[in-house]
Amino acid sequence: MSQTRSNAYIIEIHDRAAGIVTKDARGFRFFSSERLFDRLEGRQFRSAREAERAARAVFAERGRRLS
Repeated sequence: MSQTRSNAYIIEIHDRAAGIVTKDARGFRFFSSERLFDRLEGRQFRSAREAERAARAVFAERGRRLS
C-alpha cells in the first residue's frame, strides 16, 4: 500500500485556525483564515513548518504589543 501525502495543511496556533498552506511547485503558500494572520496571506514558504513558525511569530508579536 502506498502512502499519500497531503497538499494542504491547517496551521493552528493556540487552538486558533491561523490559515492553511497548500503545496505547489515552489513550496507552500499561506492562506489566512483569521484577520490577525492576514499579513502572511499569499506568502510562499519552503515548508509547512516554516509557515507555522511565521504564524507563531505573528501571534507572539500581538501578545507583546498588548503587554
